[in-house]
Amino acid sequence: MPTFRVLFASALLLSAAVAASAQPPRGRQVIKTDGAPVPTAPYSQAVRANGFVFVAGQVGLDPKTRQLVPGGFEPEAVQVMKNIEAILAAAGLGFADVVNTTIYLKDVANFAKVNEIYGRYFTGDFPARTTVGVAALPGNASVEIAVVAAAR
Repeated sequence: MPTFRVLFASALLLSAAVAASAQPPRGRQVIKTDGAPVPTAPYSQAVRANGFVFVAGQVGLDPKTRQLVPGGFEPEAVQVMKNIEAILAAAGLGFADVVNTTIYLKDVANFAKVNEIYGRYFTGDFPARTTVGVAALPGNASVEIAVVAAAR
């Protein structure tokens, strides 16, 4: 009888190990949507981990054409926010769940414009935010925004 218990316990441990290895790392889930540009580089649109959703920096790419939207800074900034909105929605979240934002501006003279556009998407309590002036952005974009949201 003791041999049976050892074999049974070993079989349970082995089956638990196999099941665990087939699962993604605990507490980590990749978020994907066709409503935002699909990355062509080795990163995810967003990752849910440890109670947060980390949304990769978004530029003003049209999800269908993968090209910057025409018209310059303002249309790009609107498209960035639409891309973020689509990714948050894929995670079951919205702008009210965003707790931190990082904005990268190729021209800090667009600071007031980005505030106006960004402000359309948030109501009530705003997330913490950092805005950084940079020399260049991917694809010659004018603005890139990354957010972190509290997961429900």
